[in-house]
Amino acid sequence: MKSVRNERWVDLHVHTHFSDGSFSPDEVVECALKNNLAAIGITDHDSVSGIEPAMASARKTQLKIIPGVELTAEANNKEVHILGYCIDWQNSQFQNRLTMLQEVRRERAKKMVEKLKELGVNISFPDVRKLAGVGTIGRLHLAQVILQAGYVNSVEEAFRKYIGDNGPAYVKKYRLTPRETIEIIVEVGGIPVLAHPSLLNNDELIPQLVKDGLKGIEVCHTNQNPETSSHYQNLAREYGLIPTGGSDCHGLAKGAVLMGKVKVPYEWLERLVNRDSDYFLR
Repeated sequence: MKSVRNERWVDLHVHTHFSDGSFSPDEVVECALKNNLAAIGITDHDSVSGIEPAMASARKTQLKIIPGVELTAEANNKEVHILGYCIDWQNSQFQNRLTMLQEVRRERAKKMVEKLKELGVNISFPDVRKLAGVGTIGRLHLAQVILQAGYVNSVEEAFRKYIGDNGPAYVKKYRLTPRETIEIIVEVGGIPVLAHPSLLNNDELIPQLVKDGLKGIEVCHTNQNPETSSHYQNLAREYGLIPTGGSDCHGLAKGAVLMGKVKVPYEWLERLVNRDSDYFLR
C-alpha cells in the first residue's frame, strides 16, 4: 500500500484566463508545482488557447499537462457541462467550431447586459469585454463586473440575484445537445466526461449520457463533499464510467484559489489515459 506521503495527485479541471480564470497558463503551472501536483488538465470553456502555453511552461518540469476543453450542452432546460480530455486541440475544424461558440457567448453577454440595465444594474458590455481580456466571455465575467460596480456583495449573489439559471437577467443561448457535445469531443479523439454532476442535480440523465457515449464522470469536485463523491463513485461503477476529479480552479476569479483543494489520485488519470500514450511519455 502506498503511503500518503508518496501518493501523487492530479487536478483534471483547471481554467486559465483564456476562458474565465484569472491565471495565465504560466501562473497555472506555477500554482500546480507549488501544490506538488503530478498533472493538471487544462479545460477552458470553448477554448483551447491555454493548452500550448501551459505545455511550454511545464516542459522543463515533471508536471504533465492533459489537453482538454469544457463544452456546454443543454438537456431538460438545464446546462450540462461535458469535459473532453486528450483532445486533438490543433484540429482546424474543431477550432472553427470553438470560434463559433465563443461568438455565441459574446452575443449572449450583450443581451444579458441589456436585461441587467432594465433591472437598474447599469454595467456595460465593453466593461465585461475588458475584464474578460483574452478569455472566452462567460457569466462569471458578468458577475465580476456586477460585483465591481457595487450592486452585489459577492459573485455568488450576482448569480443568485440576477444571472443564475432562474435569474431575471438570464438569457439562454444556442447550446448543443449532450449527444452532439460528446460527438464533437470524440471526433477529435477526446474522452467525454460529465463535469460536476452534483451541480446538474439530475442523476436520471446519466444513463442516457452513457448511451450517447459518455466515458467518465467527475467524482471529486470542490462543490462535492465526501458523501456526494462516494455516491458518484458508486454510479461510476454501476455505469462503467471512469472516475475523474478536479478543483474547477479559476485562479482568483471565484475569490479563492482552489487548486490543491481536491485530492484526485494519479491512478485515475492512468485509467482515463492509456498509460503508454504520448501524454505519459512527453
